[in-house]
Amino acid sequence: MKISYNWLKQFVNINWTPEETGELLTDLGLEVEGIQTFQSVKGGLEGIVVGEVLTCIQHPNADRLKITTVNIGTEAPLQIVCGAPNVAAGQKVPVATIGATLYTDKGEAWTIKKGKIRGEESHGMICAEDELGLGKSHDGILVLNDDVAVGTLLADLYEVENDQVFEIGLTPNRADAMSHFGTARDLKAGLLQKDIHVELITPSVSAFRVDNNILKVDVEVENKELAPRYCGLTISDVKVSESPAWLQNRLKAIGLTPKNNIIDVTNYVLHELGQPLHAFDANKIEGHKVIVKTLPKGTKFKTLDGIERELHEEDLMICDVSKPMCLAGVFGGEISGVTEHTTSIFLESAYFNPVSIRKSAKRHGLNTDASFRFERGIDPNITEYALKRAALLIQEVAGGHVTSNLVDFYPKKIEDFQVRLTFENAQKLIGEEIPKDIIKRILMSLDIKINNVTETGLGLTVPAYRNDVVREADIIEEILRVYGYNNVNTTEKLNASISNTSKFEDFKLQNVVGNQLVSQGFYEILSNSLTTPDYVKLTDSLKEEHNVEMLNPLSNDLSVMRQSLLFSGLEAVSRNVNRRRSDLKLFEFGKTYHSYPDNRVENKHLTLFLTGNKNAERWNSPEQPSDFFYLKGLITAILERLGLNKVKTAPIQNDVFSEGISLTLGKKTLVEFGLINKKIMKHFDISQDVLFADFHWDHVIDMAKHNSVSFKELPKYPSIRRDFALLLNEGITFEEIDTIANQTEKRLLKEVDLFDVYQGKNLPEGKKSYAVSFKFQDEHSTLTDKQVDKIMSKLQSNFEEQLGAELR
Repeated sequence: MKISYNWLKQFVNINWTPEETGELLTDLGLEVEGIQTFQSVKGGLEGIVVGEVLTCIQHPNADRLKITTVNIGTEAPLQIVCGAPNVAAGQKVPVATIGATLYTDKGEAWTIKKGKIRGEESHGMICAEDELGLGKSHDGILVLNDDVAVGTLLADLYEVENDQVFEIGLTPNRADAMSHFGTARDLKAGLLQKDIHVELITPSVSAFRVDNNILKVDVEVENKELAPRYCGLTISDVKVSESPAWLQNRLKAIGLTPKNNIIDVTNYVLHELGQPLHAFDANKIEGHKVIVKTLPKGTKFKTLDGIERELHEEDLMICDVSKPMCLAGVFGGEISGVTEHTTSIFLESAYFNPVSIRKSAKRHGLNTDASFRFERGIDPNITEYALKRAALLIQEVAGGHVTSNLVDFYPKKIEDFQVRLTFENAQKLIGEEIPKDIIKRILMSLDIKINNVTETGLGLTVPAYRNDVVREADIIEEILRVYGYNNVNTTEKLNASISNTSKFEDFKLQNVVGNQLVSQGFYEILSNSLTTPDYVKLTDSLKEEHNVEMLNPLSNDLSVMRQSLLFSGLEAVSRNVNRRRSDLKLFEFGKTYHSYPDNRVENKHLTLFLTGNKNAERWNSPEQPSDFFYLKGLITAILERLGLNKVKTAPIQNDVFSEGISLTLGKKTLVEFGLINKKIMKHFDISQDVLFADFHWDHVIDMAKHNSVSFKELPKYPSIRRDFALLLNEGITFEEIDTIANQTEKRLLKEVDLFDVYQGKNLPEGKKSYAVSFKFQDEHSTLTDKQVDKIMSKLQSNFEEQLGAELR
């Protein structure tokens, strides 16, 4: 937001420097991000003086040039070569002296230097108005009035305005400060805290009067919730033209381009008081009636920018009896706008529902100064005053008469807020006790009324324009920002409490697993929770009706919440692979979102993505592609780190994986992993295999909490290992061997491990060889060979009976 210092001083009469004022505004919460210089004429006409042409003769070497002598008040006149056709002796003219800087129409600077033109010396330049930035004419030099004194600075003659403009980084909650008046109101409160008493000057509207009632325009508000207040009047016999210099300079200073005197006044009042206004050509309002209502979905409406838009059924429109004229609070229509042919206007000032305006502006991709203020909430009680102020200004710059009564539709007044402040809570939040009289003075300086005073606190009424101050904490914040954050002392003693938290807190387990994965070469990714609805069509395991849809999506590609972390992860894999980073280890913690008929559900997940080689290419190690068993080892390590060991394995039956398994504990699935289906890979333009693991993180945390850790002494007696080489059918799994072994010997058998698998030459067809090791240990005595041989014999017998195994 840009604030002109000269404009600001029309409300608060101070003589501070812009830097001092900017520092105070920043302390008040209106952070000044920069101060820029504005000049109504670029360069400020510095080095330009009034001269008198004494002589003017033809240049001997050029038909279109003249040699002049010009008196500028110095000891000797200057010789200046001039090419203007209208230069003549006796004229008073603007002269750019040696060293003066002029600017092109594109803002490029160039300096006047002594030189020779076609062999004749020239010691300056007689200027046209466009060369000075005083107009657009270049037909000839600018001829001044004869009564102007020679040597007068042209800047004094044309009253060049110099201004300082604050660039304020306004936070969205401070709608009350989105104007020069609002900024001045805060500045007054800050000055009062420094014992500088100034008056807040408000423009008078006492001169407003209705001249006659010959152009009455009726107003009907059909949707009172979307337009709680609507004011309007007509002004006839106006003359649309350029605005006067003072008005143009005010708008130019804050970065606005002047249009015409009517539109410029509405923009002026908008930035002066914070009340958006809109002017309609009254002769284009059919039926002499304004109707504020919504229109059917799909209604066509062409805005001022020439774009035809389709209206939504919730868009609030300003209409006449036959057509829409304006998208309320956002953008005007092409047909009803003010032009150079306009002679009568209907001037609108209103308070619209902030949510409605925000949705309409977002829906149509429009962001105007008016919508910016309406959607944050303006002052509902300034509507009529701003309309009168604008009417008087229009009469001043465009003439005309007020030709209708002021219509003010305001069926239900928007009430001020009632808030209770306790001194004890103020002291707790601020950190020190502020004297009660200072608190009262600050509140009154902010237009917050004190209704009652007790020993414990204050009963307050907050004006409706402060829609961000509705709680006690908001009141305390207001007190603190005016009192000054820098004035609050810091204590020498710092108090802190130590809280007892479970080691199974989500963030703690995330850190444990995240650190483990990073140590194994993984990189963490963070992807957008918003995604395209088309992804659910890639698999039957997700349903389109379970999508959580956004009401106002930024685009169709970001219109739903994700149901799976798979697709956002594959986007990252595809992006990296397409940039020749084909060896990837990625992980992500995130949530999925699902809409069911009875409720909506969020689930936490941890996903792993593996593709390419396990490790970077090295001269002393061969390439080792990441495979299914490598991924299984990583997953097992994560579960074991969390104490989840006794998991069960089952094949996966869904089309995400071409082959995969799930690990469960009890009735809960902890993780599903495997090789991603080629069909899905093709959609993301990935040709190499990608392994994917999806941890149901909520289940993992829940099961980890139930895991109890027991401690025991290290065994004193040695363990014994024995091996079997078993010839088995191809369909038999190691899990079956492990289960039979632990059922056969529950006390002394400590570990079962598979250390070699062989299939191929010298084995019968349909057979495979497993080399299995068994570790035995007795915690109370040393095992003997006889004990171990007896157990091994039982194991052999059970393997033969239950699995049809043979010893090799």
